Amino acid sequence: MVATSTLNRNSECLSEFADQGYDRACIDYEMEFWERCLAAPYLGAEVCEEHACQQLARLLEGCLARAKASKLQCAHVLVPETLTRRVARDVLRLAAEEPCGLRGCVLDVRLELEEQQRRCERLERLACDASVVPTFELTLVFKQDGGGWPSLREFLRIGTCFPPGTRRALKLRPGFRLIKKKLYSSAAGTVIEEC
Repeated sequence: MVATSTLNRNSECLSEFADQGYDRACIDYEMEFWERCLAAPYLGAEVCEEHACQQLARLLEGCLARAKASKLQCAHVLVPETLTRRVARDVLRLAAEEPCGLRGCVLDVRLELEEQQRRCERLERLACDASVVPTFELTLVFKQDGGGWPSLREFLRIGTCFPPGTRRALKLRPGFRLIKKKLYSSAAGTVIEEC
């Protein structure tokens, strides 16, 4: 991960995050944390890396939470316990070899739905740092877990308090797919990782 010696507290950039539904207090907390990391490099790379992993996992959880009512038409998204942490670690690993690190990443979050035909629903497109020109794009594909007993699945879809066309719960598989595409090099290929 690459950091500069100063952080850009551009109010326009911060307003953009607030407009996307991020809590202003959370944004301020994150800015303060990274300012401390820059001011005190003795904290060590492990502390900053672990914090970045936690923040990225929270970002992914927030993306799923925002998508459940709007794009996924369900009341609950059931996420395996360590899924977002594993995704965050893999994203950080793939970002480590890039010129701007995670700051140069655009993350396209999708969900592969298991209905009659498989299709990918775009949940959200996230710029890790809106003030940096993206150098690579990661497409993250979560996978729906369509397993289980059909009668139980139908039971979970039918509910008197939910409007027609909505599901009560959507369960994700523990596996996911990451597709990396470099934006600054025409010679660079696409890297696909299935986890």
